[in-house]
Amino acid sequence: MSSDDEKVEEKELDLSSPEVVTKYKLAAEVLNKALQLVLSECKPKAKIVDICEKGDSFIREQTGSMYKNVKKKIERGAAFPTCVSVNNTVCHYSPLASDETVLEEGDILKIDMGCHIDGFIAVVAHTHVLQQGPVTGRAADVIAAANASAEVALRLVKPGKKNQDVTEAIQKVAAAYDCKIVEGVLTHQLKQFVIDGNKVVLSVSNPETRVDDAEFEENEVYAIDIVTSTGDGKPKLLDEKQTTIYKRAVDKSYHLKMKASRYIFSEISQNFPIMPFSARALEEKRARLGLVECVNHELLQPYPVLHEKPGDFVAHIKFTVLLMPNGSDRITSHALQELQPTKSVDDPEIKGWLSLPVKSKKKGGGKKKKGKGGEKVEGMEEDATNGDTGA
Repeated sequence: MSSDDEKVEEKELDLSSPEVVTKYKLAAEVLNKALQLVLSECKPKAKIVDICEKGDSFIREQTGSMYKNVKKKIERGAAFPTCVSVNNTVCHYSPLASDETVLEEGDILKIDMGCHIDGFIAVVAHTHVLQQGPVTGRAADVIAAANASAEVALRLVKPGKKNQDVTEAIQKVAAAYDCKIVEGVLTHQLKQFVIDGNKVVLSVSNPETRVDDAEFEENEVYAIDIVTSTGDGKPKLLDEKQTTIYKRAVDKSYHLKMKASRYIFSEISQNFPIMPFSARALEEKRARLGLVECVNHELLQPYPVLHEKPGDFVAHIKFTVLLMPNGSDRITSHALQELQPTKSVDDPEIKGWLSLPVKSKKKGGGKKKKGKGGEKVEGMEEDATNGDTGA
């Protein structure tokens, strides 16, 4: 195949191809329903592992029934295991089958999950407090901070804008609620079979973490990923044994010494060659032994369970956005509970960002979509349930 042909083939695998857009939207549709299901299972005394398992099974079943009769086998399924991280736990809590941890009334839950069809990935994260009635106090502040930051990011991740503009803006929004953006969380570009593309937006710019300056372009896809905290926003790894999510590092090789490691690694290569997976899907005894050697030799990249300090509130909002020619299309999300934050946003710069449109008016077809634009975040302080459910 000549390099020209290859170029053409490369070119077709972005949003300029309707088939690609369809696959993203199908993955998103399954994921929005899966999130709805997981939320409905979140009740006091429910076991976290059971909830995660239900989310993963739903995605497996729903995607399994799609594209069944095509000539070329199409990979599809979970793109990130269902996680339910509670209170000051920041992320990646997707426990093993033997884990007995349950939810309690008043817990603040972060649900995080992903789905793909043919490698086109939709991800979502949502925060919910396990209680009746409106959320008040600092819990409301931290969720409102994440929501407002995500809404601003949605309006600034636009063709022609730069990644560092987004980093600065979200800091400012979180500060308005007297919260911090949590360090180390990156908004990533998504590409076919790539959940952590090279173009990223830092959550917090500091001297230790440098990323290349980048400009967003039409037909790109991003996972806008915001985590806020009432604490200092510098989460810690407390216990490596809590890590259960890994991703195969495709560019690394090493001859494993232990039989258990070789067994586990071949199982992973067969079943989870590209996407992150939960060790819950492996045989538990063998996995415990084998995973250590795989991680030590960098064959697997771990997704550690991180924590803020006890008593800190943490919120997480993540959604997938397609940078279409007629504006941005947020394809995954879920409406929030009613929030009554103690702070309100009066800063004219933040209000200006929030009033930017999401859809552009060009290309003739934009007019009908007006209601989806920047008109509806204004009442943010009173009602933070904005954002289409994407379903």
